[in-house]
Amino acid sequence: MTSRNNLTTLCYLEQNGCYLMLHRTKKEKDINKDKWIGIGGHLEEGESPEECLVREMREETGVTPVSPKLRGIITFVSDRYGTEYMFLYSAKAYQGEPSSDCPEGDLQWVEKDRISSLPLWEGDKIFLRLMSENHPFFSLKLSYQGDNLVYAALDGEELKP
Repeated sequence: MTSRNNLTTLCYLEQNGCYLMLHRTKKEKDINKDKWIGIGGHLEEGESPEECLVREMREETGVTPVSPKLRGIITFVSDRYGTEYMFLYSAKAYQGEPSSDCPEGDLQWVEKDRISSLPLWEGDKIFLRLMSENHPFFSLKLSYQGDNLVYAALDGEELKP
């Protein structure tokens, strides 16, 4: 296990039935290598989740989310990477123009109904479904062995496959 800040944010920016997705292709040592994810990153010392989200969104996309909504808290447990706590957001508006040059990978607007066909973490499919169903604020625990999702619980109740 590596020692690192284990508090993160992730935001799905929504527009015209699409989410702005990041295809993680540019870093060699990246736990998300070749996966498609939302926009986010690690909280810095003294930073609130909202401040982190805005900073990461600006750094990675060049835009500032307007009125991001906290959708849930995700607990990731991994035999490789330890435990991470992620604040999950969505936003329907933003200021600025998305950059074509992201240091983490390639940005692309992807239709929501097409996202599940992309290379995603299995647990991401669960919280993306909850967001699409407008599920109220939730706590989701996702446990991985390697890249395999071995356990999921929504608000403390195990989810069966």
